[in-house]
Amino acid sequence: MITATGFNELKETLRYLDQVPFDVTRKELYTAAELYKGFDPADEDSFNRCFDSIVYQQYKVMGQHAHSVRELLARNLHDHCIHTALARFFKNHDHRRCVGIMGGHALLRTDTMFRSIAHLSWRLTREGFVMLSGGGPGAMEATHLGAWMASRSARELDDALQMIAIAPSFRDKGWLASAFRVIEKYPQEKYASLGIPTWLYGHEPSTPFATHIAKFFENSLREDNILTLAFGGIIYAPGSAGTLQEIFQEAVQDHYLSYGFASPMIFLGRRFWTEEIPVYPLLEHLMKTGKYKNLLLSITDNPSDILATLTQFHTTQGQ
Repeated sequence: MITATGFNELKETLRYLDQVPFDVTRKELYTAAELYKGFDPADEDSFNRCFDSIVYQQYKVMGQHAHSVRELLARNLHDHCIHTALARFFKNHDHRRCVGIMGGHALLRTDTMFRSIAHLSWRLTREGFVMLSGGGPGAMEATHLGAWMASRSARELDDALQMIAIAPSFRDKGWLASAFRVIEKYPQEKYASLGIPTWLYGHEPSTPFATHIAKFFENSLREDNILTLAFGGIIYAPGSAGTLQEIFQEAVQDHYLSYGFASPMIFLGRRFWTEEIPVYPLLEHLMKTGKYKNLLLSITDNPSDILATLTQFHTTQGQ
């Protein structure tokens, strides 16, 4: 039997859950329009008043590791709903053709690698793959820009790249506004892509080019979903600490065949992955010595090789 004290505590908890700036019972993944509700591309300062920023501001005030039990409950309920919404997303999209591109958030829009990733994602999306990334700026944004433009020509994709080049870094004024201008000029509803960002890195804005956004509070849930949902394979563009973490986390999954099979691990940028950060030779060595098994490794500078590798894998898997 609930006591008067317990009943009052329950009422206060429900009141708290009703007052947080996010919905703890939401049924769907976010859209860019929802995350950036309140943002006006003509008013740069309006970013600080949009929904995404308001949630991040509370996140910072309450703390990354919130000491409030009610705040922790609110975040956990929200993340559970996002996880459930992801399951619904894959009822309408082929899980086995979901391909992730991992890479650094600091990659500039003016970098040749940004253009290469955008064109690669554009091509893969047109071939029927569902593109996935961590949903932030840099290599992640390039992934979703390519998927967004998949119904357009390569020339139009290059025009979009030129439009956003006025703000190369997500720290530059006009970064978000220029993305929305591309969306306004080139609307589309044909192709879906999935971004999975986190409020842990809320200072890095989520790319609005992702049509479906699974934004989590708990970064461990976010990282796990990024890697486990990309059943079709993962492409590693140049990155740093976060990308390295994802490489070895995926290698463990493939080694143990955690999901019944191993997916391709494709490294884009031969010099980067063999000289600057020589992860690829290390993985090859660990494979040869038996420390890792089942890894499907490849490395290239040519995006056409990536398409061939993924196509062969899906043909072999009967997908």
